[in-house]
Amino acid sequence: MNLRKLISWKDALTYRQKVVGLVLCGLIVGLGLLFAYLLRLHTYIIGDDPGACVNCHIMAPYYATWSHSSHGRDATCNDCHVPHQNIAMKYLFKGMDGMKHVAYFVTHSERQAIMAEDASAGVIMDNCIRCHAQLNQEFVKTGRINYMMAKRGEGLACWDCHRNVPHGGMNGLAKTPNAESQVPIPPSPVPEWLQKALGR
Repeated sequence: MNLRKLISWKDALTYRQKVVGLVLCGLIVGLGLLFAYLLRLHTYIIGDDPGACVNCHIMAPYYATWSHSSHGRDATCNDCHVPHQNIAMKYLFKGMDGMKHVAYFVTHSERQAIMAEDASAGVIMDNCIRCHAQLNQEFVKTGRINYMMAKRGEGLACWDCHRNVPHGGMNGLAKTPNAESQVPIPPSPVPEWLQKALGR
């Protein structure tokens, strides 16, 4: 389609059609922005606050056990769960993984006990090695293997020995009594006046 045809097509629209088109575009953009705000998309993209992870209720036990672990003092969720090779990889992985979590949540297909998939497990193990390189290579001399090597049986994954770090394993909440009640519940994004109008 050349520019002349595009201009003639635009001129062929009536004033009413242009207004309706603009209103529909504005409505679609506005609803998209509202949806992003209600999902708290900005908390995931911009920051590293672990409290953003508990926007999804299924993450509450993982947040609670992490916050009472040794990693709770020094590492955020993103320190372990996103790649750190470069900023492009970090945000690409973060976006793809986040959309996958949203899809699981919206379709009610999330597992009761979350297990890392291969891509996530590889990132997690790389980050274990990144933070504990001196321990692995100088002190214990386990060397550097990656998750796929461990999966092929060429060594162990970090969590094969350190099952209870940093989420406390299956009994993590039992080791931290009342931990789930200490999870920061995110405030409702719905304005107070609208909650009153809806009778909440």
